[in-house]
Amino acid sequence: MTFSVRGQNVTVAGAARSGIAAALLLAQRGARVTLSDAGSGLDPRVTAQMREANIALELGGHRVETFTSADLLVLSPGVPLDQPPVVAARAAGVRIMGEIELASRWLSGRIVAITGTKGKSTTTTLTGRMFAAGGLKAMVGGNIGTPLSSQVDESTPETFHIVEVSSFQLETIDTFHPWIAVLLNLSSDHLDRHGSMESYAAAKARIFVNQTADDWAVINADDPQTLALARAGRAKKVLFSAGTPLVPLSSIRLIGRHLVADVMAAATVAQIAGVSQDAMVRAVESFTGLEHALEPVAAVNGVRFVNDSKATNVEAAQRAIESFDGGLVVIMGGRFKSGDLSLLREPLHSRNAAVVAIGEAAPLIERALEGLIRVERAATLPIAVRRAYALALAERGAALDRVVLLAPACASFDMFRDYAERGQVFKKEVLVLVEENTLREQ
Repeated sequence: MTFSVRGQNVTVAGAARSGIAAALLLAQRGARVTLSDAGSGLDPRVTAQMREANIALELGGHRVETFTSADLLVLSPGVPLDQPPVVAARAAGVRIMGEIELASRWLSGRIVAITGTKGKSTTTTLTGRMFAAGGLKAMVGGNIGTPLSSQVDESTPETFHIVEVSSFQLETIDTFHPWIAVLLNLSSDHLDRHGSMESYAAAKARIFVNQTADDWAVINADDPQTLALARAGRAKKVLFSAGTPLVPLSSIRLIGRHLVADVMAAATVAQIAGVSQDAMVRAVESFTGLEHALEPVAAVNGVRFVNDSKATNVEAAQRAIESFDGGLVVIMGGRFKSGDLSLLREPLHSRNAAVVAIGEAAPLIERALEGLIRVERAATLPIAVRRAYALALAERGAALDRVVLLAPACASFDMFRDYAERGQVFKKEVLVLVEENTLREQ
């Protein structure tokens, strides 16, 4: 039976990108929609867009009555399942699903879903580029960039939807069915929301739950946890690793040895879809990475600045640190989610690194690195950039190559709207340093 919401009362919780896209899609499909958000205001352009689509807005907090009286409740990824209004809606028998589940019910094309603790955005973007280079119609979205709900109108049987999916989105799937499901890796993350590593892993494993023997599961051969999670799935299993020779290493233009595995994961997916190796290589050669993911920013007086604001957990920060041979000053901190910061002691020490700590997690970082790594605190990120630069200049004699690396190992929400804003502030301050240095040389 075709999924329909016509004439139903639907509440959408969360007015970020995916919630707005879901609300517009639902209204277009004939539902009476209320968009609820805990914040007290929206961009005036969004407010006007909602008004034009006859979508009711309920701001400043989620009202229990709005949730419990709905025929359907659609959750944005940022809305936890244990929020009291959501719990009340479930107790009242309201049907609940996430935005990505909603959108998938109206897609005509096949889904390629990519998840993992790190590398999702890089792999998703590169997979889309490989498909396009191979002449396939590919639309990239999900947790990265365009919400899946925004792709529904353009979906055709020939379309491949290359979708980054988070653990938050996978929590709320029911019929979401990837033709190819990719699990890149698994390490501790988001335990502040999931509560335990077991719960987090179970959410990730849901990417395989609706697959059949006609589908494909692409799994990291070097990560035992991903292998274990995929074992119960019914799809055909294909392994990848950093050593999978699908494209030549010489074609990869990315900083970071760990990103080689992401390239091979994308190539494995593209190979399943029938993309030629030549097309894969063309896509890889033209891909220099994503913003905020080991992104080179500038060099000042021989000190390179690299932005890895997307390194929001300990494992991602460790991989970023290990991408450089030595002479590092690392800016770390923010809102700590989970993990063991002491795992960074050896990688930092072996690279003669210093740390500038910011945000709520600064005391935790100091304690974790105490006695081995030089740690200084900074009140703001711009101050941290300048302090890190000074430390790098002072240590010029210790290494031929000095790098100031933003690898926070933490979420950004104590000081910024998101990791992207944090990365932009970092880059802006670096460019100020570049300008100041240029003026001095004139």
